[in-house]
Amino acid sequence: MPSVFFSYCHADEELRDQLEKQLAMLKHQGIIETWHDRRIVAGQEIDKTIDEHINSDDIILLLVSPDFLASPYCYDREMKRALERHESDEATVIPVILRACEWHHAPFGKLMATPTDGKPVKQWADLDDAFLQVAKSVRAVAAEHARKMGVTKADLVPASAPLRLARPTTPTEATNPAPEATLGPRSSNLRLAKAFTQRDKDHFKAETFEYIAKHFENSLNELQLRNPGYEGTFRRVDANRFFATVYEDGHDVARATVYLGGMLGGIHYMQGETLDSNSYNEALTIGHDDQTLFLTSMGMSAFGSNRDQKLTQQGAAELLWEQLIGPLQSSSKHPRRR
Repeated sequence: MPSVFFSYCHADEELRDQLEKQLAMLKHQGIIETWHDRRIVAGQEIDKTIDEHINSDDIILLLVSPDFLASPYCYDREMKRALERHESDEATVIPVILRACEWHHAPFGKLMATPTDGKPVKQWADLDDAFLQVAKSVRAVAAEHARKMGVTKADLVPASAPLRLARPTTPTEATNPAPEATLGPRSSNLRLAKAFTQRDKDHFKAETFEYIAKHFENSLNELQLRNPGYEGTFRRVDANRFFATVYEDGHDVARATVYLGGMLGGIHYMQGETLDSNSYNEALTIGHDDQTLFLTSMGMSAFGSNRDQKLTQQGAAELLWEQLIGPLQSSSKHPRRR
């Protein structure tokens, strides 16, 4: 079966874990096997083994982020060799855009990236949706590889993978060395549930509020640059509240308050300007699963809210921004077009 190699920076290890979880079905079906540097075995010659990986794996995932592009090991060694094998049709390289960066200008910028349209994983409202797109891409490439090798569905049975090593850490990553792996076959399903304290949740909530505030401020500035006749203003009331207003030809056409706290203790959106903390049109609360913190919507608004989504900070900011901008994008709802 095709072997999949993760080329990534340790700063993105949590995202790599989530991606591997989404690839689990392909492994259960015996379609692929996966390898990364948390399976290093003590006593092996690291440089030699990493060369064997780069020169033999069938599918190479470049987990792209600013840290990946800044890593000499990832960029100068792994990426360059991976692209050489891709160009010679020995392997298939798939750029997986994890976080926003100038990846289009990289040597792999000409390749079709995933998720859809190369939208960074962290900018998706639901990370599971993003990694599902990546998994579908890997499945398609693995199927093409199997076709070239003359493998049928009957041949695709789960199998224990041979022992391999992944790449070494870079000098800057050496402060957190990988634990020694067990020799012989073992499960890749080793991730344990994480516990989140109230301090973790409060910090995430405050950090998210600051992200949303900056998102609104920048979006209002860009709105007036792109739309003649419109002006966007952002006013920070205090550490826990801000006002956002959109004017058209001097007339206010959209006003909103976003505040932290209130009855639900989350992040609230209210049409108009208010200092009241008991009313809202939309609310975000902090949730968590066994791996990560996220935000959930009360689902009270008419603009794209989904109570079942696990929202990232980007997804939460976009959801609230849509409450402000949504009516201005429809002639039937625009206050000066109706």
